[in-house]
Amino acid sequence: MPLSLNHTSKQVSPSLSLLLLPSCQKSPPKPISTCTTLLVLSSSLLLCTIQCSPWLTQAESKRALTMSTKVGDIVEEFHTDNKMSTVNNHHETSRKELEDASRLPALETAYTDILRHLGEDTDREGLLRTPLRAAKAIQFLTKGYHETIDDILNNAIFDEDHDEMVIVKDIDMFSLCEHHMVPFFGKVHIGYIPNKKVVGLSKLARIVEIFSRRLQVQERLTKQIAVGISEALQPKGVAVVIEAAHMCMVMRGVQKMNSRTVTSAMLGVYLEDPKTREEFLYLSRRT
Repeated sequence: MPLSLNHTSKQVSPSLSLLLLPSCQKSPPKPISTCTTLLVLSSSLLLCTIQCSPWLTQAESKRALTMSTKVGDIVEEFHTDNKMSTVNNHHETSRKELEDASRLPALETAYTDILRHLGEDTDREGLLRTPLRAAKAIQFLTKGYHETIDDILNNAIFDEDHDEMVIVKDIDMFSLCEHHMVPFFGKVHIGYIPNKKVVGLSKLARIVEIFSRRLQVQERLTKQIAVGISEALQPKGVAVVIEAAHMCMVMRGVQKMNSRTVTSAMLGVYLEDPKTREEFLYLSRRT
């Protein structure tokens, strides 16, 4: 028998009314995702069908009730997992903040000593808070020491039947040369060939951030990015090219304003197959 709209006008049990119309809550409900909303609605409609459909046989009612229970379990598990993930991320962030705060006074003192040894008056107005600002700045510029790829991927790896090249190019990169602690900066081009798994594109830029926010040399930075992506995704191949300007060659030393350093790291098929490597290099150079 087809479902009639007249059946929906029948009285619904008080417990179902509370489920469908939670207006009696003392505080507004927290926002939930579209996926969760659909699951809740599906569960509600199943319950409504069971209680408002006298033509259902006992076996059909039992099956519908079982389905509704399973949907409810899925919703509860979804919220539990999300809550645990949020709590873990909060604890991790709090731990890093506490570590930074504990190291700040020593860094501030060190910068004060550096300024004094340079012959500066650290009590003059322009320098009163400079040691503190410099300490906070160096913590930010080296925050990659406290981050891992697992921290930033956050389950953003997806099963996908795609086996063609994926390239994200012109990723801005800033780092500090470990020899003179002056900046080098430029662009990073990343390519990989998936092996049934892809990663959120923004995560590639975040991986660049993890390794570039440390004291670095460009050669090691290039390799670390490639190996990090390879270990996380297990792709068929990874290619990374970095082109950067080094202030240790521009501001001091040889003072060559227009010099650029290019480094590359090729893993998997990019290393083994010249045509695949050539395709990546060609596409990454295109404007």
